[in-house]
Amino acid sequence: MASAVNKTAHPFDKTRLEALLNRRFFYAPAFEIYGGVAGLYDYGPPGSSLQANIIAEWRKHFIVEDHMLELDTTIMTPAPVFETSGHVARFADWMVKDTKTGDVLRADHLVKNVLEARLAGNQEARGLAAAPPTEDKKKKKKNVKAAAVQLPDEVVAEYEKILAQLDNYSGPEIGELCRKHDLRNPDTNNEVGEPQLFNLMFASSIGPTGQHPGYLRPETAQGHFLNFSRLLEFNNGRVPFASAQIGRSFRNEISPRAGLLRVREFTMAEIEHYVDPEDKSHEHFNEVRDVKIVLLDRHVQEAGQSTTVTMTVGEAVDKGIIANQTLGYFVARIQQFLLKIGINPERLRFRQHMANEMAHYATDCWDAEIHNSTGWTECVGCADRAAYDLSVHSAKTGQALVVRQALKEPIVTEKEVPEWNKKALGKTYKADAGVIQKMVESMDQAELTRLKGELAQGKTVLKTSDGRELEITPEILTIERKTFKQSIREFTPNVIEPSFGLGRILYTLLEHSFWSREQDVERGVLSLPPLVAPTKVLIVPLSAREEFDPLVKEVSSKLRKAGIFSRVDDSNTSIGKRYARNDELGTPYGVTLDFASVQNRTMTLRERDTMDQRIGSIDEVIAVVTELVNGTIDWEAACERLPAYDGVQAIDA
Repeated sequence: MASAVNKTAHPFDKTRLEALLNRRFFYAPAFEIYGGVAGLYDYGPPGSSLQANIIAEWRKHFIVEDHMLELDTTIMTPAPVFETSGHVARFADWMVKDTKTGDVLRADHLVKNVLEARLAGNQEARGLAAAPPTEDKKKKKKNVKAAAVQLPDEVVAEYEKILAQLDNYSGPEIGELCRKHDLRNPDTNNEVGEPQLFNLMFASSIGPTGQHPGYLRPETAQGHFLNFSRLLEFNNGRVPFASAQIGRSFRNEISPRAGLLRVREFTMAEIEHYVDPEDKSHEHFNEVRDVKIVLLDRHVQEAGQSTTVTMTVGEAVDKGIIANQTLGYFVARIQQFLLKIGINPERLRFRQHMANEMAHYATDCWDAEIHNSTGWTECVGCADRAAYDLSVHSAKTGQALVVRQALKEPIVTEKEVPEWNKKALGKTYKADAGVIQKMVESMDQAELTRLKGELAQGKTVLKTSDGRELEITPEILTIERKTFKQSIREFTPNVIEPSFGLGRILYTLLEHSFWSREQDVERGVLSLPPLVAPTKVLIVPLSAREEFDPLVKEVSSKLRKAGIFSRVDDSNTSIGKRYARNDELGTPYGVTLDFASVQNRTMTLRERDTMDQRIGSIDEVIAVVTELVNGTIDWEAACERLPAYDGVQAIDA
């Protein structure tokens, strides 16, 4: 049996993790030798591989399994597109300025950081009152002690209520909170000014003379909508269907200070699922109906609370908590994907947007929030965008972004229809002719029926918007009942949009995966699942002698042919150090070639977390490793297939 592993022997240490990520070049500040630019990061070899593996699994999980149509649209976007979509007017955050230094802070983050610090100080103060800390704790908690203030219970309750519904406050309301609770810039202790809106899009221009203003896209979504007619045609004119895209987006964040959690250039993966507005069911909903999810709905938040409930997706849709089946289907699929790549299920929840924070295009929205060292962070948004985008782009361009659906049985209706004697209308009313015609043709069926009755009596009177009365006779206008036969239904589809911030997912995965060996806190480990680990197998020859070379080449070649990414570490350091270095990189398996390998063609297999080692023939070990990496067996099953290694030549773990 595999050995038990204690991953909680040491508390999580963000500083230690960040040092590891920096030292092993998972990612680093961009333009670092020029001083860097806040919110811009470069990924190194392990970070790039980790991101590529997450994307590969995303593509398989969504695009392949749900038969989506993949797009790759441009980043540079003409200004009229975002003017029409509402981004120019509404894609903004509230910011405040330090009244003395001019430093800019995001307003809601200021409120959150200051109130959370005060609540932490309150807990510390109460803890100090109950039991004085040891000298060692005094040193570690020096800064917290300085800010530790015991707060009245009613103040604590008020702070907690504000934090629970923080996303629902408007800019002026945040300004009022800053004044009421004396919320200052935590870096300077200076007061801040009134919140102001700041548009997050990067402005640019297209062409040598700048005659075409544009923006770097803040999302990939508009590229989907503008290509809707082509996508619909590609899908043989049928809905529902989904388009998907993975690409770069840009947001000019006000004060990016949280590493990969808040950056100015990032990779998004977005899906636009087009549905009939009269039928938002999903054909595969029953496959996810029993998936259990943790929900924080808008009503709980608006009451100033943060209590979650656990229920199945089916229950949530049946009770109307989640608006429809398609939205519920994607919530479940999002959770399945996040758990598959290694997110801790106990640190995942779905939070519903409150009224004030809802995007201008959304009718319902749920965020997949993942807990990390900074708190709960939105990593995936799943919104019902209704027909907003297609409608506004259609109205602006005159292009019909609609579905035309042949009806199985024609719909026969009867309607009252105005019929004009245009010659008499123009001769009698001249400039008012158009006004009269527009007034009548905008009437509903009840008004037309009333008008028809009055005309049957000899005349009717229309009152214009400026108060004039115009008399209409049957010689000018008649209302006739006509029969219409409709064989084509035309409608603008609604859109369900799951939107993934891959950098945030990558970072929270690193946090969830990091721990230190029980026997040595300096030995950090990233327990990345084999599915996404940058390197799957480390090949470790015990010696640099030439006689090992053929075996190293053979093992490396066989792993490559099996589609497994491996690395050879034949450095002079001890095997223990070589494995420790690769534990930091998240490499799940290691194979060791020793002198017995040369003589007997055997090879040992090491598992990263347990450090258990098994032995078998080279081909047996490669077969087991292949199944482990492909996810068809787990380590317990591998232990049943390969005996424990207890050879004479000890291998330093």
